[in-house]
Amino acid sequence: MTPRPARGFVLGKFMPPHNGHVFLCDFGRAYCERLTILVCSLPDDPIPGRLRHEWMQALFPDCDVRWCEEDLPQEPADHPDFWAIWKDVVHRYGGAPDVVFASESYGLRLAQEVGARFAPVDPDRIAVPMSGTAVRENPFACWDALPAPVRPWFVKRLCLFGPESTGKSTLAARLADRFGTISVPEYGRTYTEMFGGEVGVEDLHHIVAGHRAAVAAASRQARRILIEDTDPVLTSVWCEMLTGRRDPALDAFDQLADHYLLLDVRAPWTDDGTRYFPDLADRQRFLSLCIEALERRGASWTLIEGADWAAREAQAVAAALAAFPGLAEISPPPPRP
Repeated sequence: MTPRPARGFVLGKFMPPHNGHVFLCDFGRAYCERLTILVCSLPDDPIPGRLRHEWMQALFPDCDVRWCEEDLPQEPADHPDFWAIWKDVVHRYGGAPDVVFASESYGLRLAQEVGARFAPVDPDRIAVPMSGTAVRENPFACWDALPAPVRPWFVKRLCLFGPESTGKSTLAARLADRFGTISVPEYGRTYTEMFGGEVGVEDLHHIVAGHRAAVAAASRQARRILIEDTDPVLTSVWCEMLTGRRDPALDAFDQLADHYLLLDVRAPWTDDGTRYFPDLADRQRFLSLCIEALERRGASWTLIEGADWAAREAQAVAAALAAFPGLAEISPPPPRP
């Protein structure tokens, strides 16, 4: 059997990495003993080069993944020494490769410049018909071509927001089912069911930490949108309701969801043993504080009104589709009654 070449080389912007890039790099890994992957970026790229480098490291931990953030010419017409410049780049970042792998025709000339053999990889995009441009233009339509580490960058976050006993948890689960994704449960409920309902400011900070970790984990598994049952902004409102004052650290939270669905208090009150504010005046004050918290942060939000649960769900679906138009093309049909 013919021995494998020792050193291979792949370069690209990987903006973002998609399954076509995975195929290219997997081809190179199988073809040679050791593969160097060079992630190239420019300062004004729409996706930071540092992040793309991290993604490629996560996808190919057994490869030598390097990052070039030099301001280099992108086309031969950009500089008279274009090929000499890129020859130097390859040698500095990839040594002296035996094989250059690429899906584009530039790979042949680059291989010749660095004294390597060229191995074209799926130039007609038959194996994986995908491009970075297509992903950037419509990531929702290209979702299945995005590797797990990349998906959180494109996931849109929809947060159910508002006072207790307004149907947030039920609606979050139904929206997740409606849009074929997952929901992040209310971490405050998880926390109080484990440790009890006597909650202080320190407990609220633990709740925020748990919620943020849950969102980070769920974003890798969500499909297009992530449904969140409350968030740290609502925890800051809870702080004011429970303690009578605002906490500066909680108030400083500004990693907002892309859109909020604020549920009003006209839904029937249900005491499930974990509720705090059954009085209507308290609930209305809670709602006012929710509106103030969203407005103060400049959040995008829609008010979901009425006492009828089906009508509230219909409003929520319509608001989600309005906030994220790409969902309209890929959403499953509404569930049957």
